[in-house]
Amino acid sequence: MNTGNHFRQKQVTEGHGRVAWVLVAAGMFTGGIWPAESVRAQNNNSGNSSNQAIEEIVVTTARRREESLQEVPLSISVFSGDDLERIGAVDIIEIAKSSPNVTLEVSRGTNTTLTAFIRGVGQQDPVAGFESGVGLYVDDVYLNRPHAAVLDLYDVDQIEVLRGPQGTLYGRNTIGGAIKYVTRRLSDETEGKVRFSVGSYNQLDGLVTASTPISDTFRVGGTIVRYTRDGYGDNLNLAGVENYNKDIFGTRLSAEWEATDNLFFRLSGDYTEDDSDPKAGHRLMVGGVSGAPILSDVFDTRAGLNVPTQSVESKGASLLTEWTINESITLKNILSARKDETWSPIDFDSLPVDDLDVPVVYENEQFSEELQLLYSSDRLNGILGFYYLDANAFNEFDVILGPLGTIIGLPGLNANTLGDVDTKTWSVFADFSYDFSETISFSVGGRYTSDERTARVLRRTFIGGLSPTFGGSATAIATTSDFNGSEEFTDFSPRISLSWKPGDNQHLYISYSEGFKGGGFDPRAQTSGAPDLDGNGNVSDAEIFEFMRFKPETVTSYEVGLKSIWLDSRLTTSLAIFFADYEDVQIPGSIGVDTDGDGINDTFTGVTTNAGQADIPGFEFEGMFLANDNWTFGLTVGYLDAEYKEFIDSSGTDVSNQTVFQNTPEWTAAGTVTFEVPMSLFGAPGSIAAITSLSYRDDASQFEFPNALLDQKSFSLWDLSVVWEHDDGHLRAGIHGKNLTDEEYKVAGYDFPALGLEGNVTAFYGNPLTVTGTIEYRF
Repeated sequence: MNTGNHFRQKQVTEGHGRVAWVLVAAGMFTGGIWPAESVRAQNNNSGNSSNQAIEEIVVTTARRREESLQEVPLSISVFSGDDLERIGAVDIIEIAKSSPNVTLEVSRGTNTTLTAFIRGVGQQDPVAGFESGVGLYVDDVYLNRPHAAVLDLYDVDQIEVLRGPQGTLYGRNTIGGAIKYVTRRLSDETEGKVRFSVGSYNQLDGLVTASTPISDTFRVGGTIVRYTRDGYGDNLNLAGVENYNKDIFGTRLSAEWEATDNLFFRLSGDYTEDDSDPKAGHRLMVGGVSGAPILSDVFDTRAGLNVPTQSVESKGASLLTEWTINESITLKNILSARKDETWSPIDFDSLPVDDLDVPVVYENEQFSEELQLLYSSDRLNGILGFYYLDANAFNEFDVILGPLGTIIGLPGLNANTLGDVDTKTWSVFADFSYDFSETISFSVGGRYTSDERTARVLRRTFIGGLSPTFGGSATAIATTSDFNGSEEFTDFSPRISLSWKPGDNQHLYISYSEGFKGGGFDPRAQTSGAPDLDGNGNVSDAEIFEFMRFKPETVTSYEVGLKSIWLDSRLTTSLAIFFADYEDVQIPGSIGVDTDGDGINDTFTGVTTNAGQADIPGFEFEGMFLANDNWTFGLTVGYLDAEYKEFIDSSGTDVSNQTVFQNTPEWTAAGTVTFEVPMSLFGAPGSIAAITSLSYRDDASQFEFPNALLDQKSFSLWDLSVVWEHDDGHLRAGIHGKNLTDEEYKVAGYDFPALGLEGNVTAFYGNPLTVTGTIEYRF
């Protein structure tokens, strides 16, 4: 049994005769602003606050080697798992509150699909064929698809948010930035943890985790979690169906083997099952035909589609091998396979009528292999890597336009779309830094990528409602598109940076980097929508191919940063100023199509354009101030002035003066104050901390073209946690209040006012006010 303090402290020796009590990963110092694990230094002879200090933080994954965060010439935020537990964070969405210029949201019409943007670069469309602009990694394994990617937080060692292109350091090219979910390694002693939470909307969560050594060199461990909660609203049309509820089961198992002093293996697997009810949106328009009023509660719905049964299943396994050849060279191999499947009834109209009902299935598989050679010496350090990904993304969905079909004589009209996309990509990458002196260092890196995309897009028209895939008996009356295409996209992306340390506590860097995201084929496009580009009266196969295809997009980023330590290590600041040139931006969209010339849209087609060029200047500031034994303050600020300089729409017209960046507020900010004092509870020695934070997000648009109904005005979220911990580290209890002012704010939406007859514009909202009590025991 481990009797040390599991929550907060590890002892390190500083100079000048001081002993620092270092929280395992200082949240505010590393970019997160929750100081629950911020450093508390104690003088051996006195409690004078002048001897307080924020200890240097060491990260091991930002540049794939162990180094002080202060030395890393990147804009990066790091949140420790313990920090996240102390504020009652449940999933990965929480870190966006205090990560400057970062947007993380649950995608529209889903419970666990992730929409991620960093510095204005991202992707919110989850269908097969589109890739995220933000790379999400779990223990260095890239998640190729956004489904089941709203990761619940358990077994977390730390989460890192890296802003800007990261292609020279990571397996998959990450054009906008990377989010790294790092799980805890197993202890060499038997230990475990039990945590229970109860809260608003009948929340009831449980977690059990344990690990033990089988021998001196072999350890096993596992975690089981269960998250349940009633809906924030109800489906007023379907009895027993809630809206925005939660019903998740998850588990993670791992085994570690130190075969020799220089050879290490880690095998891990995870499984998640989400049986939450389908999430339907809040209508923002009165029904065009039915006259259905707008509901007063934004979390309620009248959605009528209940096929298929909502379900999400995700599973994966990975094998990590580390071989330390000598003091300078380490080989690292990451082998992984993952699979997920989502069935969902998405009711775009949120009404009992089947005006715009979309049952959908997503199936994703991936296999990845990454080999790294890590080199370290007194002056030269770096990484050389090879990466391979073989992935398939499949989706099929109906678009049922019932009332419209009746009007045009096609009862149960159904525009069915099937997309099947194979991705085979490989790359070689390298990044090395050389220290010319103790104050000046230079880094250079590069990446060559080959992306091969093969796609089938099948569009069919059914009558009679649901297609056979979703249990219906509709009859196919036409195949409107059957496209097969393949293309390889290649790119070389360099990175360089120069660092100068004018003093022991100052680090100034300047960097240049490029990012690349491969092209593909619009998985919703209809070949009949292809234009006659040469005007010869015939649409050729080549013209269809060009219509279906979209090109790669690229980012060129320039950054200047300053990381500083002040006031005898009681104040840390990090400032990054950047400019990004964003080219050939991939913009997916859908438009209604009138196929029979009667003036009524009876189907739709996807239209993905490489919009043109945009400029993204901005800055990020992160700071932490350790005032004394009791008070800690944190602040983060982000600013983006993202602007399209050219935006070519589907008709070939530049409409850049009408467009904005989606999911990209101009200003983001957050502040945290922590007050902590010793306090005994029922005679048990311990301490109590009050952690309060206020996060702010400026106006934001859901899409590139502003929409007064869907777009979200600026808002703030106020959270408060009160946490008591026993001095021996075994017991912790807390109360966590989220969104205490019950702010009502949109996070996603659908905008189809001209598809169907009801005027289908719906919004999805962030969580309301909740209060949760948590108790945790570690042994």
